[in-house]
Amino acid sequence: MPFPMLWVVYGILGGTFDPPHIAHLAAAHAAYEQMGLDHVRLLPAREPWQKFDRGVTSPKHRLAMARLAAAEADYLVVDETEMHRRGPTYTIDTLESLEGDPVLILGSDSAIGIPSWHRAEDVLAMAKIAVVPRPTVSFEAVTAAIGDSYTPISMPTLDLSATEIRDHIRAGRSPGFLVPQSVLFYIDANDLYRKRDA
Repeated sequence: MPFPMLWVVYGILGGTFDPPHIAHLAAAHAAYEQMGLDHVRLLPAREPWQKFDRGVTSPKHRLAMARLAAAEADYLVVDETEMHRRGPTYTIDTLESLEGDPVLILGSDSAIGIPSWHRAEDVLAMAKIAVVPRPTVSFEAVTAAIGDSYTPISMPTLDLSATEIRDHIRAGRSPGFLVPQSVLFYIDANDLYRKRDA
């Protein structure tokens, strides 16, 4: 979809979205409110380089689920930039293609890994960083990794991962409210995550 051409401050919440879940939406909402963002873009990665070892659901399904999740709030949109890029997906490549004033929204467990990212120093120079709490990594640990070049976001710490949700579904249990209802319907309709190789 087209985005406003005005120089606006907006959030970028990247991820595999395999599937998108309530922790993604809570992080987007908290950053949207506390950072005064114009909108938040959900940015699905086509080929996330850090997850090659486990494989991911097809880009088609993950993009469709991201669109359904974005429909949950009027400030959410889906940015397909990385979906159209072949090969490993690096944050710096996406940042260099964007206009406006992007704010990367990251969990503390992801933010602590920024030093290992491709062209990490350029990432920190090109975008503001908003960090949401995750149960395994404190803000103090994030500061030790990247200094004070980020804004901590205040919100409840949600101990939830897409891996847990996939395992839940694979075991025949419904994830219930952990994913948007529309996403759950899509998962059921397309028989996703029922088998180990799904």
